Amino acid sequence: MKILIKQARITDPNSPHNGQTTDIFIDNGIITRIGNGLTEKADHEISLNGLHVSPGWVDLFANFADPGYEYKETLETGAQAAAAGGFTDVFIIPNTKPVIQDKSAVEYIKQKSRDLPVTIHPLGAVTKNAEGKDLAEMYDMRNSGAIAFSDGLNSIQSSGLLVKALQYVKAFNGIIMQLPDDKSINPQGLVNEGIVSTRMGLPGKPAMAEELVVARDIKLAAYASSKLHLTGVSTRHSISYIKEGKESGVDISCSVTPYHLYFCDEDLHGYQTNLKVNPPLRTREEMEALRKALINGAIDCIATHHLPHEFDSKVMEFEYAKYGMTGLETAFAVIRTAVPELPISKMIELLALNPRKIFGLPAATIQEGSPATLSLFNPDLEWTYQISAGHSKSGNSPFDSKQLTGKVLGIVNQGQLILS
Repeated sequence: MKILIKQARITDPNSPHNGQTTDIFIDNGIITRIGNGLTEKADHEISLNGLHVSPGWVDLFANFADPGYEYKETLETGAQAAAAGGFTDVFIIPNTKPVIQDKSAVEYIKQKSRDLPVTIHPLGAVTKNAEGKDLAEMYDMRNSGAIAFSDGLNSIQSSGLLVKALQYVKAFNGIIMQLPDDKSINPQGLVNEGIVSTRMGLPGKPAMAEELVVARDIKLAAYASSKLHLTGVSTRHSISYIKEGKESGVDISCSVTPYHLYFCDEDLHGYQTNLKVNPPLRTREEMEALRKALINGAIDCIATHHLPHEFDSKVMEFEYAKYGMTGLETAFAVIRTAVPELPISKMIELLALNPRKIFGLPAATIQEGSPATLSLFNPDLEWTYQISAGHSKSGNSPFDSKQLTGKVLGIVNQGQLILS
């Protein structure tokens, strides 16, 4: 397939064409020419107002529910949602049925997704059945293509087990990813503990439940001299601990969700179950602190925490509804809307450059001779998200009918062009 992209502004600090508005010609998945006035014949020519192009974006934490829960999402529908959201690469969590905990499960994901337009990277479980009791076969999973290791939605509670895992993955330079949550601290908590939880009459979960695990895991990573990534961090103290850990030489990184930047616990009025998430939405002050941390560079990456659920898991009493929302299709626009002062160059670092560097993915850059792994977008276009027009199999999004700024226009990846 031959693709000609006309007059696109390139945002890629590793490219000699960074900041230029120019044409890009792609032949069979390779960028062959970059320059103005290109006239090569192409199967597809893209000419759009306000078009920007960057290296392909990477999402670190999404549930594609396959195998076992295909009524929520499939690899195919998840990939369609990811492409519509501008992502060329997605890490999928192992909380499937069966759990992604051995090489056959990893190979199943890799084989089934090989022809999709989005590159899917399985996260192998750290422990058997993601139950936090015994270590899983991480070495075999790594050899079969697991990008990193995580128990996904299940935070590892045992310090002894986690430090063993951190020591184990050192042998092949692996990374453990952890969602910080001390389940022993008010396990019945449904929302952030504070004024809003009291007013709503809902049991609260204190920020301390997250912060204790963040502080502990940093110490464990330092002890093991291993790599740790904390995802879904949502408080200023968590960010502070991570910053201090980095400064002391611990090999640690972190990611935040778009929805923790956009919403706070005040938005829970009406018991909106699509806003029931874990870690919970925090106070307005914490939300604003996260935005500042995003701008000043304390946060490394964005993770959508795309957790699709069928109708019956969300349309019920708040207490019984499942945690999570869909997020791939709205991630870029939500961040642009919530933090408009964040420079586009910084956004691309968070979405494309840092994830590749941290997790050892091949570098994606926009220059002649390089593979075409591209995200296409207009950072200033205003639009309204409609669940009915979405690509995910599930529709549990709180952004339905919200006006957002920043529109994804498509992706180029693995020789395929997908336009939104």
